[in-house]
Parts: sequence; C-alpha cells; structure tokens
Amino acid sequence: MRSLVALRVIAGVHAVAICLQPVFAGVYLDGSPGGMRMHEPTGLALVFLGLAQLLTAMIWWRAGGRWVVPVVSLLILAGEVVQVSMGYSRQLAIHIPLGIALVAGAVAFAFWVNRQRVAA
Repeated sequence: MRSLVALRVIAGVHAVAICLQPVFAGVYLDGSPGGMRMHEPTGLALVFLGLAQLLTAMIWWRAGGRWVVPVVSLLILAGEVVQVSMGYSRQLAIHIPLGIALVAGAVAFAFWVNRQRVAA
C-alpha cells in the first residue's frame, strides 16, 4: 500500500514538473535567457524523477501490483534520457515532438496510477 502511495506522489510530481518544461522553453523563445536556466536543470531533474518512479513502480509490482507499471515507467525514463541528449545536441526535430509525447505520457501515467487499486 505504501509503495502505491509513493508511486502516486512521485508520478504526480513528475507530471507537474514535465508540464513546466514547455513553459520554460516558451519563456526562453520569448527572449528571456531565464527560461533556459530553468529548462535545463528541470530536464535533468526529470531524469532522476523518472528513475525514482521506475524504482517505486518495481517495488509496487513486486508487492503484487501490475507488471505494466514498471514497463511504462522504464519507457518514460528511456524517453527522457534520449530527450536530454537531443536537447544538448540541439536536435530540435527530435527534441520537440519527443517532449510532447513525454508530457502526454507522463500525465496519462500519473492519472492511470491514481486509478490503480491496492493489491489484496
């Protein structure tokens, strides 16, 4: 039960943080360098949040949860690692659409995890 609560909290924080990324990018594109000063560290923090989400998802799965939860968490984490590398290499043709997919995936995952029942 505690692992599911922890997973819900981490997934929620992860979803909120990833939703801030397009805002920070927009601030930067609007001419303020402060946007990039927030976009970069938040992107790196998202990788660590993704790792925490994966570890918590694995703990919940081993306690009787659904196996698909750590699989989806792993896919999100892998996407975030690719996303950071594409951002640093300025590959915007991949960085922007992948970012959109990651925002949608992380938000959907957070909502989906909150609908999961506690294992008996």
